[in-house]
Amino acid sequence: MILHLYVARRFLAAFATVFAALSAVYVLGATIEYLRRFGGTADMMQISRLTLLGLPGYMYRLLPLVVILSTLFLFLGFSRSSEMVVTRAAGRPALVTLMAPVLVVFLLGVAALVMVKPIIAATAHESARLIQRIDGGEVSSVSVSEEGLWLRQGDGTGQTVIHAKRASPDGLRLSGVSFYAFSNDGVPVQRIQAEVAELESGRWALTNAKVWDLRDLTNPERAAIVTKRYFLASSLTPDRITGGIDDPSVLPMWELPRFIRQLRDAGFSTRRHQVWFQSELAMPFFLMAMAMIGGAFTMRHTRLGQTGLLSLFAVLFGFGIYFIRNFATILGENGQIPVAVAAWTPPITAMMLALGIILHLEDG
Repeated sequence: MILHLYVARRFLAAFATVFAALSAVYVLGATIEYLRRFGGTADMMQISRLTLLGLPGYMYRLLPLVVILSTLFLFLGFSRSSEMVVTRAAGRPALVTLMAPVLVVFLLGVAALVMVKPIIAATAHESARLIQRIDGGEVSSVSVSEEGLWLRQGDGTGQTVIHAKRASPDGLRLSGVSFYAFSNDGVPVQRIQAEVAELESGRWALTNAKVWDLRDLTNPERAAIVTKRYFLASSLTPDRITGGIDDPSVLPMWELPRFIRQLRDAGFSTRRHQVWFQSELAMPFFLMAMAMIGGAFTMRHTRLGQTGLLSLFAVLFGFGIYFIRNFATILGENGQIPVAVAAWTPPITAMMLALGIILHLEDG
């Protein structure tokens, strides 16, 4: 037990060192990039704030790299100091020595899902709002809730809020739709209700529509118009509608199932969010696989030679598994393989391969 605690403490020290080094690289690079992009419109305080807001999400994406580098540093240090020889002399196989860092990595992965993901969601939204204030652009014109789909479009005359009970997966057809038009001063000027609204080039084509002119303060219902076809100018596009839905990577884990149900009820495809949710659940096991890969190539004494080459193989092997995981995610989002296969096959396969390498190189 004492040896396990010692190995775990050494691994945490290596993890903290690598994490701090990569964080410093990100802060430097992001600051330079934001200065290049917003140097004329933002002060240094805003640049620093944007950089720090992006740090949690960036480092979360780099966790697999941090884990494999930390494992390399840990076991290379053990090999140079002959501590691996001592542990073997004490009767501890390589797999037993690897248990401590693997367990620590699993706990770090669970902690990242439970505690870090909400921070990433909050910082991502705050960063988007700050960029909107600096750049003057729009963050998103789409929102999905239990009431259905909400859109926003605007032009020089004002803004129009659109609510639909359901939508087609491509965003071209809305059902049970209502349009609320506002002037630039925020005064409601028109309301339109229609059975179906289809997005054409630069306009909405409404079927069985009823139009109220809200500028008539006496009795808008009396002047309402009922028509089978009605056209309304629009600046929206299908890509802007479907692409404006919240990125699953910036949503807290416990909100994803509810958001997936809302997307399904609104008529949109939920495969992207389902694959992301399952991949996030598999993240602790993927980090365990990265730790096992790092240990498989470096749990040997440096006097045996080829230490640098084996370390390079470990990094390349880790990058290969990471690429395969991303490729499987894309296949899952496109519907070419099942969601569970896309999310869980790469980490499980990586763990089995790493286990086979350890048994071959260290114990057999």
